[in-house]
Amino acid sequence: MRFHDALLNRWQQHHTLVCVGLDPEPAKFPAALRGRADAVFEFCRAIVDATAELACAFKPQIAHFAALREEAALERLIAHIHEQHPGVPVILDSKRGDIGSTAQHYASEAFERYRADAVTINPYMGRDSAQPFLERADKGVILLCRTSNPGGADFQNLPVRDASGAERPLYQHVAHTVATQWNEHGNCALVTGATFPEELGQVRRLVGDLPLLVPGIGVQGGDVEAVLRHGLAGDGAGLMINSSRGILYAGSGEDFAQAARQAAQALRDEINRLRAS
Repeated sequence: MRFHDALLNRWQQHHTLVCVGLDPEPAKFPAALRGRADAVFEFCRAIVDATAELACAFKPQIAHFAALREEAALERLIAHIHEQHPGVPVILDSKRGDIGSTAQHYASEAFERYRADAVTINPYMGRDSAQPFLERADKGVILLCRTSNPGGADFQNLPVRDASGAERPLYQHVAHTVATQWNEHGNCALVTGATFPEELGQVRRLVGDLPLLVPGIGVQGGDVEAVLRHGLAGDGAGLMINSSRGILYAGSGEDFAQAARQAAQALRDEINRLRAS
């Protein structure tokens, strides 16, 4: 199933816009898991199994696995999601960006090695750096646009002129270019941070119903109501609202997976209540 079709199914049939981020930090694991040889996989698997019913997507962050030399655990985890929770798409959060054969290998890493359904990439090296991903029509390509960190404004908000001579911030130029020129296969999405809801709204107006991955809820201070007010698509969906630490580390005891489920359900229910109001 194409990434965008799977995502649409989760939005429409399962009524959830919650993306569960998988960022393992062993120091925050329950005491019973710490020091165990397979702790990273066991922790993430428990979170996945507890929250799959509530998720529109899972988003493992590759650096959290690679820094621990746990790439094999990441492969097993994605295989587990596909086997046990088919229909819940997996976004590999790697933010790759390069050209030529290197870009080709990054695409193979995401889609062949890890079997991800979508991947985050950095578009700031231009179309040729994104092309190996874009040509995979069945896979999602989620491009950085207006990110959730304050430092994103250093470059993303700089004024640029387009071909017509009109001036607008760089992130808006990226959004318009992706929506109108790069989305030939209908497989593009954009990263737009919850911490800048008005700018998220500017992106939404430029890209129509293009899916938006929205980090920054919870620990980073993003507000759910503001995200929905500015970011919902015309069909009342269009968003993957990501929560990582707020769900993963909702509990620290033996019931950590149940605590994660409760946090994911609370976020889903809050989103749906606000959508209906």
